[in-house]
Amino acid sequence: MNVLVTGGAGYIGSVVTRELVRSGHRVVVYDNLSHGYRAAVSKEAEFLQGEVGDARSMTEVLRKYQIDAVMHFAALIEVGESMRMPERYFQNNTAATLTLLEAMVAKGVSKFVFSSTAALYGEPERTPIEESDALKPANAYGESKLLVERMLDWLNRIHGLRYASLRYFNAAGATGELGEAHQPESHLIPLVLQVPLGKRQSVSIFGTDYPTPDGTCMRDYVHVLDLAQAHLLALAALEEKSRLIFNLGNGQGFSVREVIETARKITGHAIPAIESPRRPGDPAVLVASSEKIRTELSWKPQHGRLEDIIGSAWEWHRTHPQGYKV
Repeated sequence: MNVLVTGGAGYIGSVVTRELVRSGHRVVVYDNLSHGYRAAVSKEAEFLQGEVGDARSMTEVLRKYQIDAVMHFAALIEVGESMRMPERYFQNNTAATLTLLEAMVAKGVSKFVFSSTAALYGEPERTPIEESDALKPANAYGESKLLVERMLDWLNRIHGLRYASLRYFNAAGATGELGEAHQPESHLIPLVLQVPLGKRQSVSIFGTDYPTPDGTCMRDYVHVLDLAQAHLLALAALEEKSRLIFNLGNGQGFSVREVIETARKITGHAIPAIESPRRPGDPAVLVASSEKIRTELSWKPQHGRLEDIIGSAWEWHRTHPQGYKV
């Protein structure tokens, strides 16, 4: 297929692009490079720089490249920032996505794979979370993604848009050539690894009084390669299915303290940790059941061990200390 990957210069989008190319698809990457890197884009993919919210540009890209399917990763993702500037998230994550969807409907592009999030569930009533559980985001980031899912449901019903929403929380790990390089960085694993790299003196633990075994937040970490495979499986499934909603997770949570301790073992560095107050909008536990996608699409994580995830991330950061900057 001819696949448009928005946000394809970013962390997850770049890995998915490589996997799409390896699977024989023709890929066009569309990214404004605000948080992505040109160097992360596969040489076999066509690259275009632009804004998803630009209706004329989106329409022209879909027409010119005869796009069959869209994978949409272009979004702002910082929970803390979303609680300070929610309007920015609704503009970029929700309104711009609507512009893209309008162009797709107008041009008859009928397949859409959406990078969603387990943040839709907010503070869950039970764990592991299932797809049928209540959707009540605890932050504006999650709400901006939930609004897109609601739009997709209506566009599916009214216009026949086929879509897959993949809800995951903590993408992590790296491939040999692609890794996580956000500026500024806010994700736990790369932040922890910045200490042994000499980029920071310590790592902060935001909240130590959560109702968890060690008092720190617990998250379900999914290796970025496993996420990529799930996106390819979902794209293929849209040939027969018109609406897919899946959680993506390993089914087990790791606490902030566990992540830091595992990183200490892998890097051989003490990694000092400073206890800090809670951040607004952080649920205590987010662990997603992925039984549905395992059953329906035969997806199975190949890199589920925390040691494998952090180990691959450490190898990439160790060999790319400046990220994608030369």
